[in-house]
Amino acid sequence: MPVDIDKLTSYYAEGGHGVALSDIDLKRVPRHVSIIMDGNGRWATARGLDRSKGHVAGVDALREAVTTSVRLGVEVFSVYAFSTENWRRPKREVDLLMHLFATTLVNELPLFHQENVRLLFFGDLTRLPERTRKVFQRGLDETADHTGMVFALAVNYGSRAEIARAARELAEEVAAGALSPDEIDEDALSSRLYTAGLPDPDLLIRTSGEMRLSNYLLWQLAYTEFYVTNTLWPDFSRWDYLKAIASYQARSRRFGGVVSR
Repeated sequence: MPVDIDKLTSYYAEGGHGVALSDIDLKRVPRHVSIIMDGNGRWATARGLDRSKGHVAGVDALREAVTTSVRLGVEVFSVYAFSTENWRRPKREVDLLMHLFATTLVNELPLFHQENVRLLFFGDLTRLPERTRKVFQRGLDETADHTGMVFALAVNYGSRAEIARAARELAEEVAAGALSPDEIDEDALSSRLYTAGLPDPDLLIRTSGEMRLSNYLLWQLAYTEFYVTNTLWPDFSRWDYLKAIASYQARSRRFGGVVSR
């Protein structure tokens, strides 16, 4: 995506963070960056606060990450916001998250319009509270014609459930005679995932130092580069983002054998 150099330079005007904009090759920025946002609860607990305060603080970090992605020219920016397993959390925390999703999206719509960002969702939204679903649909409707970066939120998402859903669709089509078993290949399955039509992530960032995928994009991350930082999500800044990009650009991507820089 085209990069506004003046906006980007101004955005990264500060220094002293161990990485500089000049360290980044803007011609090799990953097309799709995905983040597992982790550490909100620990961030709050370490400060003697209720876990809910960590989720609220995480919204600011997400806003900055969206803006950073746009400034760098990332084509697709996705985040793991709420997993199918997160329903097991205390009801009070889940209710707060659902409320936070709705209010945050309404508050951030002007930013999406300003930056020409198109909103998407990964996951089964039918289980969400009605108000949250309506706000999500409003976001989809109001940004549908935007032609800039795609911002995708994984909400009530689980990768195993996603793959099983795609397999069911294929099985139903075979049973109906609309598809031959011989036609089922990787492309056929990929086209029935929530990410259909999008490039697979080039870079996955996970905050808080955890070394696991947590049932996130298991199919799509087959050749993705991973970057794990001990920084808790509410503290993840544009400078942390630059460090992740710099690390990505220092690697050789082989895709099973062919070297790609």
